[in-house]
Amino acid sequence: MSLRPGSAVHHRKRRHIDVCLTEAVDYQTVTTGFERYRLPYNALTQTDLRSIDLGTVFLGHRLRAPVLIGAMTGGAELSGIINRNLAAAAQQLGIGMMLGSQRVMIDDARAARSFEVREVAPDVLVIGNMGLAQVSPAVVPGLAAALGRIGADAVAVHTNPLQEAMQDQGDTNFSGSVRRLGEVIEALDYPVMLKEVGHGIGAVAAAELVRHPLAAVDVAGAGGTSWARIEQFVRYGEVRHPTLAEWGIPTAQALLEVREVLPDMPLVASGGIRTGMDAAVALAMGAEVVAIARPLLAPAIESVDAVIDWLEGFLEELLICLHGSGAADLGALRAGGVTPA
Repeated sequence: MSLRPGSAVHHRKRRHIDVCLTEAVDYQTVTTGFERYRLPYNALTQTDLRSIDLGTVFLGHRLRAPVLIGAMTGGAELSGIINRNLAAAAQQLGIGMMLGSQRVMIDDARAARSFEVREVAPDVLVIGNMGLAQVSPAVVPGLAAALGRIGADAVAVHTNPLQEAMQDQGDTNFSGSVRRLGEVIEALDYPVMLKEVGHGIGAVAAAELVRHPLAAVDVAGAGGTSWARIEQFVRYGEVRHPTLAEWGIPTAQALLEVREVLPDMPLVASGGIRTGMDAAVALAMGAEVVAIARPLLAPAIESVDAVIDWLEGFLEELLICLHGSGAADLGALRAGGVTPA
């Protein structure tokens, strides 16, 4: 498989970026569901805004804030610029980062450069990425080598049956994938997190994970970016199946369902997290961290500073949410919970 300019893989990776920048790729009728909940407001808060502690530990790494930069891209030349700018911003802010799918690294080692961020982010929690449809014991050596080459601390296995079904020549055979996931968790010497790509993990899927020693689950719910929309724009230049593009489990619902089935599992809330208030509500509902992806895409093309500017505004709002709810830290925020809107 070649990633030279003009190759099919290079073109598709670049088209994903272009579509996300130029087309209406958000859900049009489905929301995250966070608007149905309110963070309790405390007019007599006893907190000092300047002393609010957003620090947390996730996958064994200390983060200055409960935020991950979500998985976006890899494999194309522009992907490398995006990933390095994101990683440099994460380094400065003390947050974590997920990379795009590394399958392309296994197929073509020349793609590795677009994933190599350690030179600008030596201390960042870096989470590699592989698709569940491609996961099997046979890929473990190649995946381990790819993770080692980029200095990853953990790996996210993304499950995306709807996206793959929309993709031209996508991988649509998910039979036996839960069994293979278990085998790979046992064989791979890295913490493994399972994630969706934006159509949601709910109770039925979570029940399949009870016996597997996952390090975390990213519910990646509906209400933000719809990869079923993106793939249709890439494949057809338009959305031909709008009902499929709107299919998924809203992020708030996914978070509650997975927490009910897996009460002790560290959870990531992603899918339509756009504001500090979104993050505060998700954290109060039981997420350990939140992940943000598409809002950072255009800033990441521009510069490191543009990414930092966006994230600093997001984190400032999150701090104010804790302050206004009377929570001095994340533990107090979760203890306060949420109320129905």
